[in-house]
Amino acid sequence: MERELHLNLLTSRPPMAGGLQSSSKMKMGPGRKRDFTPLSWSQAYCSGAHGPVLLLLHGGGHSALSWAVFTAVICSRINCRVVAMDLRAHGDTKVKNPDDLSADTMAKDIGKVVEVLYGDNPPPIMIIGHSMGGAIAVHTAAANHIPSLLGLCVIDVVEGTAMDALNSMQNFLRSRPKTFKSLENAIEWSVKSGQIRNIESARVSMGGQVKKCEEPPSSPAQIKKESIFTWRVELSKTEKYWEGWFRGLSALFLTCPVPKLLLLAGVDRLDKDLTIGQMQGKFQMQVLPQCGHAVHEDAPEKVADALATFMVRHKFTEFKEGYPW
Repeated sequence: MERELHLNLLTSRPPMAGGLQSSSKMKMGPGRKRDFTPLSWSQAYCSGAHGPVLLLLHGGGHSALSWAVFTAVICSRINCRVVAMDLRAHGDTKVKNPDDLSADTMAKDIGKVVEVLYGDNPPPIMIIGHSMGGAIAVHTAAANHIPSLLGLCVIDVVEGTAMDALNSMQNFLRSRPKTFKSLENAIEWSVKSGQIRNIESARVSMGGQVKKCEEPPSSPAQIKKESIFTWRVELSKTEKYWEGWFRGLSALFLTCPVPKLLLLAGVDRLDKDLTIGQMQGKFQMQVLPQCGHAVHEDAPEKVADALATFMVRHKFTEFKEGYPW
């Protein structure tokens, strides 16, 4: 990974005043207009120097901000530190070769980031990844890029389901809007389309998925350049790497020599290898129903509870004093 790599990191921080709330408090009453105003995360606050580090890897097209609400919740549950990074070519991370999104390159990136952050003496690390980030987490763990690895958590990515979905992925990407007239419009679309089912998280995370358009509008009917947003990452152009992210993932996951947790939005996502592995007790699995693919955004409290219980059970950390576990 280039020494010139610039990283955007989301570190453990307290919730913003008036900003992050429990998603259970976000339910709207009849006729109440929902607020799609973006929440700014221009500042990050470091807190704590003890406890294991949760290294969070986002999904394709997302950014570290997809973990914002989850971070506030998990830090209220257990003693831990959190580092969420924008993967290469995502969010605000800049690299010399942004087109190289191979699993091997991205896994090496993770190892280099840990090395830059902690030198030769990294703290105990639990790596957690969603979707593409889950696949990269598995590749990172399997290649032993993190010598102090405690455990591995993969969120809603399974080899069989992912490989089956690749054939229809381009159609899905073409079905999305190409531009948005404002960031508020992008947030509204993400919620109403079901891409993110938690408006609280969408108001934070969509700012990491879209950007101001760099090119002028192609049609006179479009809104002025300065008011148009488009996707930060053109996922359709990453197709040549998709198979490399997911093929052989189940076998890699099962052979990682650390405690493993698999969180799924539905039990139907399990493939044959993982079904057998789960029956043999090779990993812990939990299904979180009524969630979309972005499980950690849709149900941050449930994901935090599952992860906290898993980590305490394996004696990686302890519940915070006063937490009703």
